Amino acid sequence: MAGFRSLARQVRDPRCDLALRRYSLRKCLERFAPYGHRATWDHLCSRAGFGPEDRSPDPARLVAALEELEEARSVWLAYEVAFAERRRKEKHDGLRRPGSVDDWHRLTWGGFGVAWCDDPRVHPDGPLAEVLRRLISALEREPGAVCPVCDGDRLVWKYDLDHEPSTGPVCSDCGILVPRPVLTPDARADARRGRLLMSA
Repeated sequence: MAGFRSLARQVRDPRCDLALRRYSLRKCLERFAPYGHRATWDHLCSRAGFGPEDRSPDPARLVAALEELEEARSVWLAYEVAFAERRRKEKHDGLRRPGSVDDWHRLTWGGFGVAWCDDPRVHPDGPLAEVLRRLISALEREPGAVCPVCDGDRLVWKYDLDHEPSTGPVCSDCGILVPRPVLTPDARADARRGRLLMSA
């Protein structure tokens, strides 16, 4: 099975058939898809300027989509390296029990569904790398009461999500499943009650 970098080379290779280049970009999402496969594909297509069903997109647009995905992947891989180093140090210092961020991270290892969007047509508008930087920053500070990606204050608890965890607070503005560790207990409780969170 081809890895992400091998697939990325095929996307860039002008000697490859256009259908293979598009297929290789789609296969990259099996290795790294922050919003989930379908939502990440929809995001990349809209940002690069070709339709999700376009069978013969401009090769330059395919490469632009790949470049956005690669930048986001490098942001996430750097976070995973720092995360692993922190856990090693904590274990060395005797802290064996992982915290809530660690539990969340275990479900997103490799970057799949980091900012899960259950509706593939509703996802953040900005560059993937910026979305991940905002999410990582939120994971590294005290919990708040708004979406860490868009600062939206309309969080609603959703059930039967096509993801693990299958329930949680979803931002009505940008569509991501907000990681529980970045929200205060009051913010999570308000989302469960169906009340819209109001920013301070």
